[in-house]
Amino acid sequence: MKVCITQFLTRFLFFSVLIIFRCCSSNGSGEKERTLGIIKPDGVSGNYTDRIRKVILESGFHINKEMIIQLDEDNAADFYAEHSSKSFFTSLIKYMTSGPVLVMILEKEDAVAHWRHLIGPTDAGKAKITHPQSIRAMCGVDLEKNCVHGSDSHQSAQREIAFFFKETPPDEAVRKHDEL
Repeated sequence: MKVCITQFLTRFLFFSVLIIFRCCSSNGSGEKERTLGIIKPDGVSGNYTDRIRKVILESGFHINKEMIIQLDEDNAADFYAEHSSKSFFTSLIKYMTSGPVLVMILEKEDAVAHWRHLIGPTDAGKAKITHPQSIRAMCGVDLEKNCVHGSDSHQSAQREIAFFFKETPPDEAVRKHDEL
């Protein structure tokens, strides 16, 4: 009877430690995730770039790559294609082509969620009330002129990074390979 109890406790302890180890290592593994951040034309022209970069770095992000570009109508329309049927699409394209943008690959554990939290709600007017420490509260004006862009999911981040930095998202690489 003592042997059975000892074996049970040993196995219980072993599996408990194994479960705890797996849970902790999957959530706190230290693996960095990537997301796309864009400082939009009003942020660049309003001289917010240095302040935004400072907030990004102080929040534990690493800026992996960055570049300042001027989007043309075709590039902006391709990037925001998912919004093409919406009433604000034409205005969005005009806004995004009104001046240069700073495009960045940001890295941090759980980067997509942390970046979305850091930038705040899409409507900068609401952000000023509900998230006064957010980037959009700091430099955004309204729903359209909200100063920054952030990927809304892991899949969007991969696609958007590939759009600007000509990297092939892993799922597209698999599809292209399968098509050969």
